[in-house]
Formats: sequence, structure tokens, C-alpha cells
Amino acid sequence: MYGKRGAGARASTAVLGAALLLAGCSSGGDGDKDEGSGAKVTQQPKNADPFWVNPDGNAAEQVATYARAGKDKDAEQIRKIAEQPTGEWIGAENPEQEARGFTEAAEKVDRAAILVLYNIPHRDCGQFSQGGAADGDAYRTWIDGVAKGIGDRPATVILEPDAILHLVNQCTPEEFHEERYDLLKGAVGKLKSLKNTKVYLDAGNAGWGHPDQIFQPLQWAGIAEADGFSVNVSNFYSTEDSIAYGKQLAAKVAGKHFVIDTSRNGNGPYTGGKADENWCNPPGRALGESPTTKTADPLVDAYLWVKRPGESDGTCKGGPKAGEWWAEYALKLAKASG
Repeated sequence: MYGKRGAGARASTAVLGAALLLAGCSSGGDGDKDEGSGAKVTQQPKNADPFWVNPDGNAAEQVATYARAGKDKDAEQIRKIAEQPTGEWIGAENPEQEARGFTEAAEKVDRAAILVLYNIPHRDCGQFSQGGAADGDAYRTWIDGVAKGIGDRPATVILEPDAILHLVNQCTPEEFHEERYDLLKGAVGKLKSLKNTKVYLDAGNAGWGHPDQIFQPLQWAGIAEADGFSVNVSNFYSTEDSIAYGKQLAAKVAGKHFVIDTSRNGNGPYTGGKADENWCNPPGRALGESPTTKTADPLVDAYLWVKRPGESDGTCKGGPKAGEWWAEYALKLAKASG
């Protein structure tokens, strides 16, 4: 079994537009406060959380919507999401423009953008987040666009959630394996040639939990050149279990560091439904630890919200399609987090 994650494979054009126009809505001064969509979103303290908070993301827009409707309590709940940095999932069509927009907006307030690259050919084994680049050449061109858009600006990149795991568990047909390893290794090399970009290859989650099977594929995919790997992307396993899994894996890949997606792991994994649907919009989940570089273990570089809380995992349990904002679910996540 594997931790399928129908994470948002698109970047909102509204968010992108806001990023590109951030100069017009920044408060200026010390660069620590931005106002967007009436949400008055503030950057987190840089010494603990150096990542960019998008002042015009879906959660910020929802705060403003609730506020206009007089739903102040709901607005404050969603603010728990709006005021944290989350991953920006680069879309398929305009990678250079999107990467430039997000990193320029982040640099303007002296922060690093978190970018998620999720466009590998034959992505997600034909499930809720199926798609990806048409072929290897198209993917290389797309990566080139992302790299050009980032330039010398600070960025932390989560590279291709599930891509390696789906090779290991044979979800992705054997005929595509060699090319995928080549594409991933090439992407790592291209992104690490940039001056201020950190790259973390995705490496599954604690629920899958087979370090012995995935460490060599990570090596084939270029982990030696990367900054490390990511675990629990778009999943729900506890931070404690994720650290244990990551440390076991790190020991097999020359002590590489890792990051953990804590966006929705506050109540741990859901076990009340079908095993293959516990990953898809499960009920009763909660926001996890806030993004920070001050973690519980020296091997963990950061807790990140890679998956944007409140965006659907897919068309299950009444949710919209993968990656679309779902205010009702977002509100439940926020309320459950206390």
C-alpha cells in the first residue's frame, strides 16, 4: 500500500497574479507585513520561519469572504491557514512566469518561496492527480523554465511527490522507470546549479515505511546532489513517526537531511475507512505543527506545509477535484487544531 496524495497540481492564476503584483499591496517599511484581499496577512518571524507567506492565497481570500459576511469566528479559524507559508505548486503551462512571480514576491519581503514541482510524465498512475508533461523532452523544457524563473532568488523546492515511490511499488509501469530516473536526476542537477535553491526529492511516508526499498531508487534519482528528501507530502502521519521514518532512510543515503509536511497531521492518519481511501479528504484531521526550521531533530531541516490545507485531495467524500479550494474542509481542519 502507498500513501496516494491527490495534491493540487495546479497553481492558481489568481495567486500568481497577486504574486506578480505584490509590489502594489506591500506595506513597505520593514517588509514584514503584506495586505492582500483584506486579510492583512503578516509574514512569520524570519529566524524561525524564513518561508514566504502568500498574502493572496485561497485561505487569505476565504478570510476576507467570511469577514465580509460577518462570519468573524470562521474568518479567524481560516486565518490559522492564511498566515502560514505553504507550497506553491507550479502549473504545467507557464513555469517560468509562475516561478519568477512567486520568488520575486518572496524576495521582496526577504523570504524564500516554497515551490512544489509535480509534472513528471505519467504522474499519479492515472488516479485523481493524473497528468504531467507529455514526454521527457517536454518535462526537461518545463524544468528549464522553472529554473529560469527562479534565477538567483531563494527557493526551497519539493521535487515530484510520489514519483520515486510509484517506481518502487510498481504503480508506474516498468517501461517508464529508466526515463523517470533520468528526468529526476536531471532536474536535481539543473535546480542545484542555481545560486540559492534547495532541493528535496520526495521519499514517501511513514505509512508506506520501506526505507530498504526506496533508498537505492533515491540514489538513482540524484539524492547525492540534492539537499535531501521530503516525507509525508499531502499525507497525515504524525511528525514523530515521520521523523523516525526519515532517520531510518537518512542512514541509508549518507545522512541526508529531510523536511516533513506537517500541514494536516495534527491528529495523525485516519483509519476509519477503506485502506485505499484514508489519504483522500479523510474526516477528523487537523492542522499540524506550523512551518519552522526549529525542529525536534537536527536531521530535519524544516516542518513545511507542502500541501496547502483546505485544498481537496480529489473527488471523494464530497470534495471537488484535486487541488481545488474546499472551504468547508479547511474550516474543519482549522477548528480541529484547537
